[in-house]
Amino acid sequence: MRRILWAFALMAHICSVAEAEEAFRLRDAVDTPAWLTLKGETRVRYETLQGQFRAGGEGGDQLLLFRSLLLAEADTGPISFGVEIQDSRTYLADAGTPLSSSIANPLDLLQLYTRIDELPGVFGEGSSSKLTLGRQTVSIGSKRQIERVDFANVIKSYTGAHFVSTAERGDELHLVYVVPTARYPDARPALDDNELSGDEEQWERRIWGVHYRRADILPALAPGLWGEVFAYGLEERDFGDFPTPDRSYFAPGFRLYRKPVSGQWDIDLEGALRRGSRYASNDPMDTQSLQVEASMLFAAFGYTFDMPWQPRFALEYYHASGDEDPFDLNYDQHERLFGSRRTDLNNTSIHGPLTPANLNAPGFRVEVKPGARWDARFYYHAAHLASKTDSWVIAKLRDPSGQSGDFIGHTLDGRARYWVLPDSLRLELGASALIYGEFAKDVPGGPDGDGTLFGYAQLTFTF
Repeated sequence: MRRILWAFALMAHICSVAEAEEAFRLRDAVDTPAWLTLKGETRVRYETLQGQFRAGGEGGDQLLLFRSLLLAEADTGPISFGVEIQDSRTYLADAGTPLSSSIANPLDLLQLYTRIDELPGVFGEGSSSKLTLGRQTVSIGSKRQIERVDFANVIKSYTGAHFVSTAERGDELHLVYVVPTARYPDARPALDDNELSGDEEQWERRIWGVHYRRADILPALAPGLWGEVFAYGLEERDFGDFPTPDRSYFAPGFRLYRKPVSGQWDIDLEGALRRGSRYASNDPMDTQSLQVEASMLFAAFGYTFDMPWQPRFALEYYHASGDEDPFDLNYDQHERLFGSRRTDLNNTSIHGPLTPANLNAPGFRVEVKPGARWDARFYYHAAHLASKTDSWVIAKLRDPSGQSGDFIGHTLDGRARYWVLPDSLRLELGASALIYGEFAKDVPGGPDGDGTLFGYAQLTFTF
């Protein structure tokens, strides 16, 4: 706690000496030609964790994270060419820090793409389309199915094709066929040392998606309500030194969404099924095919009050199915594959106890916006296992007998953000707590103590 208070004080000092009121932009500083876009960001975050919930963890933890992005895009008219560099490094980790390639990925190519901007639209007059080819980031709709992450220190990228057609009133059709990029290094001690190692396409793991978003589906009853239908698929098999569970998934779903606006109710309702097959593990000797039947549902109903600070209150519920019987030939757990978890559930990185897999979590959220520069949010979930015989996935803890119960615990999560320099320099402070429930306390090999405390201080410079 002393360390994070020190970080807060340092960032407060940086804020106190800032005087400029106009956003700094690299393209203006170097006077680039009109056809060339240069932009990026650099970010530093200090994290501290008291208490460990992961299997085998003990004591506290800390981490200092740096992430820098630089995008250059040349617009030649109907075709644009882009390249984006990502540099993500960490310091202060010890042997117990849960480092992975989602936290450290020094100096690599995040995006390298060609985009055709002036294609005919599929919605008739007034519509237009674009096609992006190459290595790229992908975010669609709520980002629960596939996203370009923000809070994570390393952004995921994909290689392939992403077609988007947009109607004049805002409707969107997305067609995606990509392979994920494997990030390296992916093991210690290379992660600790921030070693340089090029990322590689996972050509034997193919993701496809069809996602249609329709604007204003009930203009008289609920103006601004969006409707979405989608289907995503994953096909994979072992390749090189990368074993997989040979997953073959088909996942149809839907979403209803009305964004928060002062003085009205809002809704976010999204559900998806998943059908297919996979092996129980990625062990090459595991050749027993399991039938996959999984599902997820997120529901949020909120209201933004027309008053100072624009407070919004919402009731939320996240359900992601778990595996009911570890000894049958079915795999019922909903896995998080390429979508988000931080926006709905918790601060992540070295904390993040919840993920949309074997989860049953009702809760609520409060958000405020005191002014143009400030915003803050707080949310709470009573986190349960959807199946008490399945795993607490992030902690890697499981009681196949189910005798440890299903209540993981109470999770509390919050953050506050302030634009020190509008649209240029932003300070963010956040904290999370997990108060253990019966499962966390009783599961064999479970954590010590009564819970965990996590905090971070982050400063982001956008240019």
